[in-house]
Amino acid sequence: MAVVYITHKDRAGWVTIPPVLCETGLRCGRGDRMGQSGSVTRADLNKQPHEVAEMFDGVAERYDLTNTVLSFGQDRGWRRATRAALGLRPGERVLDVGAGTGVSTEELGRSGAFAVGADLSTGMLQAGRRVRRDVPLVAGDALRLPFADEAFDAVTISFALRNVVDTEAALRELARVTRPGGRLVVCEFSSPTNPAFRTVYMSYLMRSLPAVARGVSSNPDAYVYLAESIRAWPDQAGLASRIAASGPWSRIGWRNLTGGIVALHRATKA
Repeated sequence: MAVVYITHKDRAGWVTIPPVLCETGLRCGRGDRMGQSGSVTRADLNKQPHEVAEMFDGVAERYDLTNTVLSFGQDRGWRRATRAALGLRPGERVLDVGAGTGVSTEELGRSGAFAVGADLSTGMLQAGRRVRRDVPLVAGDALRLPFADEAFDAVTISFALRNVVDTEAALRELARVTRPGGRLVVCEFSSPTNPAFRTVYMSYLMRSLPAVARGVSSNPDAYVYLAESIRAWPDQAGLASRIAASGPWSRIGWRNLTGGIVALHRATKA
């Protein structure tokens, strides 16, 4: 259970969760959309770590290009916004989990902080190392990170938390490697706030995205899974509740990007 103290800075574009959360920590507001209908999608049922790693191995070669095309170039702005939300200072250490080819890790390094990327997919890491030789990239499972306790001043995970089999365990593991008072930023797909736009977006997600992926991706079938995983993921309030339920994180809030297609969730380790 987390208490959120709302400050003037928190109100500037960030939404904070209320001081008292629902007891489960998973059903506040619209919360977890999977739970509303009682159904679970294929994306949730088959989310085993080795299968996810193999899927990303298959899309590694053209992954960055595909993301830029599918997001209409918005991915660059999302990475910059993540860096800004972390508030990194020169000399700090930041861990980028689910870093893939390291494009997000490279962006974090522009702050002057020492940025390390970790990913479960060796294919993604190999693709990244070929083009980003100066970016530290290591193999690592979000549930068993190969780092000491309290090794980092900040941690972040972008578009990867929904692919982890146990969300709360991953959030606890991120807290383990973060020093007390350190920061967390989760950049993840979310739910557009405008109902009309949300309808259009969901149609694009489930119909157009796989079709576009067939033209640019090295493994277009993987994007059917990715579209389903986005649809099955909790909305902004639901993810904030999951972060609070994981235990070590406090002062939790979120900020919408691109009308809520993506949301940044930030928190501080108690």
